[in-house]
Amino acid sequence: QVQLVESGGGLVQVGGFLKLSCVDSGSGCTIETMGWHRQAPGKQRELVAEIDSVGSTNYADSAVGRFVVSRNKGKNSVHLQMSSLRTEDNAVDYCHAKARRWGHTNVGVYWGQGAEVTDSS
Repeated sequence: QVQLVESGGGLVQVGGFLKLSCVDSGSGCTIETMGWHRQAPGKQRELVAEIDSVGSTNYADSAVGRFVVSRNKGKNSVHLQMSSLRTEDNAVDYCHAKARRWGHTNVGVYWGQGAEVTDSS
């Protein structure tokens, strides 16, 4: 089963830079898509960025031009570089993975523990 371990997050100034990383420490699955969803206070969890097995990416409209998601498929890891951070980026970012269990065709969704991003002047 997929076990996602996140690192990064913390305090950063508005306009600053931050990098998040997520690594699958599990086994028995083939990951198809990895990325992050974000949950800000009082809001539902929403997609920030994701990347599939062939390198195709999806970004939230607010992330386009500011965030870059990349993936090391061999190590089942994904990285999110966030620049020009805004107050609206304050949230808990949850790494996610869509994966197929070996020997199965169905896809499951797995979540990391979350990494909090908080602005600071």
